[in-house]
Amino acid sequence: MAVRVRMAPSPTGLLHIGNVRTALFNWLYARHEGGEFRLRIENTDTSREVAEAVDQIQESLRWLGLDWDGPHTFQLDRMDDCRQVADGLVADGKAYEDEGAIRFRMPDEGSTGWDDVVRGRVEIPNETIEDLVLVRSDGRPTYNFASPMEDVWDGITHVIRGEDHISNTPKQINIIRAIGAEVPVYAHVPNVSGADGKKLSKRHGAVTVDEFRKDGYLPEALLNFLALLGWAPDGETTIMSRDELVERFLLERVSPSPAQFDYAKLDWMNGIYLRELSLQEFAHRLVLWLGENGYEWDAELVSRAAPLVQEKIARLAEFPGFAGFLFGDVEPDPAELDGGAPMLESAYTALASLEPFDAAAIELVLRQAAEVLNLKPRQAFQPVRVAVTGSKVSPGLFESIELLGREKTLSRLQAAAAAVA
Repeated sequence: MAVRVRMAPSPTGLLHIGNVRTALFNWLYARHEGGEFRLRIENTDTSREVAEAVDQIQESLRWLGLDWDGPHTFQLDRMDDCRQVADGLVADGKAYEDEGAIRFRMPDEGSTGWDDVVRGRVEIPNETIEDLVLVRSDGRPTYNFASPMEDVWDGITHVIRGEDHISNTPKQINIIRAIGAEVPVYAHVPNVSGADGKKLSKRHGAVTVDEFRKDGYLPEALLNFLALLGWAPDGETTIMSRDELVERFLLERVSPSPAQFDYAKLDWMNGIYLRELSLQEFAHRLVLWLGENGYEWDAELVSRAAPLVQEKIARLAEFPGFAGFLFGDVEPDPAELDGGAPMLESAYTALASLEPFDAAAIELVLRQAAEVLNLKPRQAFQPVRVAVTGSKVSPGLFESIELLGREKTLSRLQAAAAAVA
């Protein structure tokens, strides 16, 4: 039988990165095995909020390049089917009515076990499993009934999900056995934790796909990083393309140990991906990110500034901090200009009639001005940098001045010199 797996998120908000990591493992396994990856929405109502969450889930998966097979389905659409199965279980004596609800009779003796691909053999004493509500008194099926039934109807061969579902598995296995269906293979992958060992949450930083996208991570870098949370091909390789991940992914190499989300490592990895982009593609990604995040900056100037920052930033969201001086006014800290008035005035004079106004010529005249004032380059250029860019940290000074242009450069030098005169 061909492999068929599924992602089954609840549409309760933005897509958590831990759920995305589990979805990625499902997707990688399906693609590695030449099987199918299905998307199922485990909803219980059809409110506008649910519709918005479903759209967001799909957009997040598309952005990451996780395509699914066939149309997405909704748990709600199979309520009637679940009710018919529940009534059949009651007729067979395997379930019973209880205050308007229907409960499943769990076995009282022995244990329910399965061979977990990630965790090995798992056995749960049946005496610890309570009789499960299948259908509530209002007619809605419970998660632990609808989910395994849909796995059966959809022909799911492998259920790959987070370890927090381990307690649900014996209940679902008993229901599947009770209707005479084949039990899928289960694999419970480790949770994703923060540096403190606790489950990843907002207190650790960004946790949703939307937040990581807004923070300027590339989808291919985020995908590579997520794949290594709990899985590794050999313990050494870190940078892998999507195709290489698919080729090398083995479910048996997923570790049961908690996976720690290291934001610094993600920044490092994203920086590598940024620097591997062609200059044209890097500029294109910058322009797209800026547009998505409300920056109405000139695309041509962004493209011209791209070479100055490609080696310096780890995330696209750092671009405004490095190059924002090109697109808006700056407010230098007078304390950082202290003692710089002579150099600021000399720089103004040297640049006022300079031709051509390019980085090479700018560097030559500013170094000459520093020599005349008997200043070391760092002493001379820092006040100029602060005056022109508003910060002690910026892209290359001479290239920055060229991009900023003569008029704005002179205006900022004049204002800064006046401020410390």
